[in-house]
Amino acid sequence: MEHPIGDLMQTTLENIKDMVDVNTVIGEPIPTGGGATIIPVSKVTFGFVAGGGDFDKNELPETDKPFAGGSGAGVSVQPVGFLVVQQDSVKVLPAQQPTAWERALNAAPQLLEDVKNLLQKKEGMGQGQ
Repeated sequence: MEHPIGDLMQTTLENIKDMVDVNTVIGEPIPTGGGATIIPVSKVTFGFVAGGGDFDKNELPETDKPFAGGSGAGVSVQPVGFLVVQQDSVKVLPAQQPTAWERALNAAPQLLEDVKNLLQKKEGMGQGQ
């Protein structure tokens, strides 16, 4: 005969599996009127604990000893951001305000492109004079 703790843990794991699936992490795509699609992204954390024990009844056979057990689970879903998919680009919009350092890193590619265009424009103007 199988020990009751196995059934307890099996039931707990099945319930957790029902609570968390891939659609919890990467949400359903949401089409917008402007041709973009928004995909929510979340961070999912979960944990569980199960335990139990046999009561010591020396006069009973091993399989008939009373068993006491319990289990518990917790789930946390935290939004991380959104993927915005348009015809030729994908952008990530964070769900929380980025720090100044993160904003600077995110703006760096556009800043470099603007400087490059400015320098090319100046070179073109200098050659025309």
